[in-house]
Amino acid sequence: MANQNIKSSISFSASALVPTRFGDWQMSTFHDAEGVEHVCLTHGEVEGGEAILCRFHSACMTGEIFGSNRCDCGEQLEAAFERIQAEGRGVIVYLAQEGRGIGLTNKLRAYQFQNQGYDTVDANRVLGLPDDTRRYDDANAILKLLGVRSVNLMTNNPLKLQSVEDAGLLAEREPHLQAVGTLASDYVRTKQERMGHLNGATVDHQPVDPSDFSLSASVS
Repeated sequence: MANQNIKSSISFSASALVPTRFGDWQMSTFHDAEGVEHVCLTHGEVEGGEAILCRFHSACMTGEIFGSNRCDCGEQLEAAFERIQAEGRGVIVYLAQEGRGIGLTNKLRAYQFQNQGYDTVDANRVLGLPDDTRRYDDANAILKLLGVRSVNLMTNNPLKLQSVEDAGLLAEREPHLQAVGTLASDYVRTKQERMGHLNGATVDHQPVDPSDFSLSASVS
């Protein structure tokens, strides 16, 4: 670990080499001040590196473990592993932020409304829940603990992009759209049209104002 004395609520906990179907990856756990456990997976040498391929990925039990066709999370995670493995080095920070931060129980409650025709944004709002409560400061702190100097962030989410830029770690954005089925395509379209997610094109990044996104709990 490059620097375990960085001032942050994040602390290193444990690490081991794990052989996966994508190759050998170093898996490490980190805990924040409230005891929330995040996971970081690295492949190759990243300490002191610049323009390191990186994916911030929030946990999605429904899509990644149980194969839900409603989202593109499983496809995005697998693509990140494959892309980094091909590159030879990179980082995946796997954040404990299920359901864009609302948790699995509320996510399933929202699914009930999605089954009635609501999109993912309005389903949350019917339940009085915010659109997205995720934070990325812990992920950036983990990168700094690893000694990473800058990253090429694999993302379509402008708020992730802004967080990495604010942390002084952004080199470039690498688009991260995957081929998915009809249900997940609707979900991706909603993220683009209602949450400002970027399409597959590489674009010059402009600072994001979070007020541009409607995070109210009322139904539009």
